[in-house]
Amino acid sequence: MTHTMEPSHALGSTTVTSTRAFDELSALLPGEVTRPGEPEWDRMRFGFNLAVDQQPAAVVTAVDEEDVVATVRWANRYATTVTAQPVGHGATRATDGVVVLRTRGLREIVIDPERRVARVGAGAKWGEVLAATAPYGLTGLAGSSPDPTVAGFSLSGGLSWFGRAYGLAAHSIVGVDLVDPSGERRWVTAASNPELFWALRGGGGDFGIAVALEIALHPAPHVYGGRLMWPIEVARPVLSTFAKVTRQAPDALTLWTHMLQFPALPMVPEPMRGKSFVTVEATYLGSADEAEQLLAPFRTIPAMWADTMDTVQLGELGAICAEPEEPLPAMEFSGLLSDFDDGAVDALVRAVGRDSGSPLVVVQVRHLGGALARGTADEGPVGALTEPYQLFELGVPMAPELVPAIQAAFARTADELRAYLSGRRSFTFLGCGEDPARAFSDNALHRLQGVKRQIDPNGIIRSNRPVLRSSLRGS
Repeated sequence: MTHTMEPSHALGSTTVTSTRAFDELSALLPGEVTRPGEPEWDRMRFGFNLAVDQQPAAVVTAVDEEDVVATVRWANRYATTVTAQPVGHGATRATDGVVVLRTRGLREIVIDPERRVARVGAGAKWGEVLAATAPYGLTGLAGSSPDPTVAGFSLSGGLSWFGRAYGLAAHSIVGVDLVDPSGERRWVTAASNPELFWALRGGGGDFGIAVALEIALHPAPHVYGGRLMWPIEVARPVLSTFAKVTRQAPDALTLWTHMLQFPALPMVPEPMRGKSFVTVEATYLGSADEAEQLLAPFRTIPAMWADTMDTVQLGELGAICAEPEEPLPAMEFSGLLSDFDDGAVDALVRAVGRDSGSPLVVVQVRHLGGALARGTADEGPVGALTEPYQLFELGVPMAPELVPAIQAAFARTADELRAYLSGRRSFTFLGCGEDPARAFSDNALHRLQGVKRQIDPNGIIRSNRPVLRSSLRGS
């Protein structure tokens, strides 16, 4: 079901353990260096997914761009490896033994409404950037949560609420303020270095440490959206209606659907605690009347439990799905679907529906298509997402005995939907140990590997999904 990457050892570099070396690094920086055994170590070393037991050599909390430059130059002197992790979404064990740079402190946000671009620091989160663009009727291509940074999200591809209208977030990158593997700061654009720019637009963080991006902004003078929710017992008609509506949806309309199981825990609001639901989430770049005409088939389904459809303020986009913004343990499975017809609906309900015994907290299907399917190989390594739907599943292993049950649920889904799963993954939805080969074509991955070897022959920079570790056939 998954490809496993090789163990996390440095590529052409060594793991620094010398106290003297880290003392030298601390003396270079106004930022903080945290090492194993120190009081804050466990808090600092984890990413957003607490099930990923990251074991870096040290964590550097950068306060400005010069901290990043100094750390990368220090890494060159000691032939060690550095990675960037502003918040820690998408964390993997590839960070083991390396120096993790926390770049959350780089929070610059500058909006140029005339050019329709924004310059955003590597630590700026999507919720912060959307709040800044909203007064101009402009949006960046943000995803479901306000918590990920623009840099991490966009450099890895970025599936946005508005991707059907405007494409991948990576393809809206205009320039990258990059600290390259030698420790030199360079402004990378299509004109200055077309091959490196191509790799940065969706190939991840393997090619340097981004300290800021310039991204294109897109018109969003009015956004209508929200969530419709029913008891899980009506999952089949809701999913079937979702399948029918998405087949005719204009690019301005994005629809996602979820099956949600809320645990019986105190932090869950009482009306939902311990209950299961099926939902449809929507955003529409246009008027409420137009949106409601498109959503009308859902309103004929009985037993609707909640309806939050309304005008959406861009700064509140994350409230539609209301995803957790605090770290938690998670196990994930995803895949791109060649179709989502009645056969796929039946298969999904069998795998994870009400009577399946599934322990999964979230089962999501996103409608893709539109501009996402019209991307090209020249725009970045992801190119086009030709599959019209994406499946995503999440389990929360709060107790060890849940791990095999969650794995079994993933396997059952893969078996039931084997006729629909294309075998390709979205790069940002790869599981912790999955190979980047699942996200890129052979040609794109070979090209990424060539850029990596050219710009970083000594393996100074490592992303959370290193392209040179791929098990690509023939690589």
